[in-house]
Amino acid sequence: MNMRTSTAPTVLFLSHGGGPMPLLGDKDHQEMVGNLKMIAETLLKPSAILVISAHWEEDIPTITSGNTPSLIYDYYGFPEESYRIQYPAPGAPQLAHALYQQLNKDGISAKLDEQRGFDHGLFIPLKIMYPDADIPCIQLSLKNNLNPLEHIKLGESITKLANDDLLIIGSGFSFHNMKAFYSANTHDTKTKNEAFEAWLIDTCSNKSLSEKERTGRLTNWENAPHARFCHPREEHLLPLHVCYGATKQACSQYFELTILNKKASVYLW
Repeated sequence: MNMRTSTAPTVLFLSHGGGPMPLLGDKDHQEMVGNLKMIAETLLKPSAILVISAHWEEDIPTITSGNTPSLIYDYYGFPEESYRIQYPAPGAPQLAHALYQQLNKDGISAKLDEQRGFDHGLFIPLKIMYPDADIPCIQLSLKNNLNPLEHIKLGESITKLANDDLLIIGSGFSFHNMKAFYSANTHDTKTKNEAFEAWLIDTCSNKSLSEKERTGRLTNWENAPHARFCHPREEHLLPLHVCYGATKQACSQYFELTILNKKASVYLW
């Protein structure tokens, strides 16, 4: 049953798991798969989806603008079937051009890319959420300077798009230490993981924080407990900054998950 009726764009930050593993029946992704299916069932079906993926960085924000984007299998060492995954969602050139114009209007230099396809930050979660692949999609890159405040401002510009049925997805991972994923889960790593998650949940959901305070926390995220252990490089966290910029308020819901034996979180506005 569709429960969400707000006319404002829906914004979702999700932790997208390890490569194609969520689609391969991996037991350490079952909770994540169930969570994404549940979220999709509660949302009104969007007319279009904009994905900010952790797996695409450019000098300036870049937008896919092709009609029929191909898939980019940007993962390595997985079973052959994972390179045959299909997700033939159409592009949305009109939306891409509108976003390009809005960013430039707000003084953010941007560019369109008609050739680039969809990476797994898009097609893995969307194949779970919307398996019919019938919703037009575009992707927006991160800026490779990885500046947190610039990514919040990117979200502030995105939210001005005149499209109430748009679903904005930040596709990243609230914990992304690759070495830790494939090492034994010790008391030390568990403590560090949980401390950062507690900080992130409080930052995103605590309604007693002012938006100035929330922006300050996210801008200075490196000061969070064990921030650089949980994110040796921040590209999987920054889609969250874009999502927050698009809303500038506490999330309406958050979900705590275990993925690959690590605590992770998902945020819905």
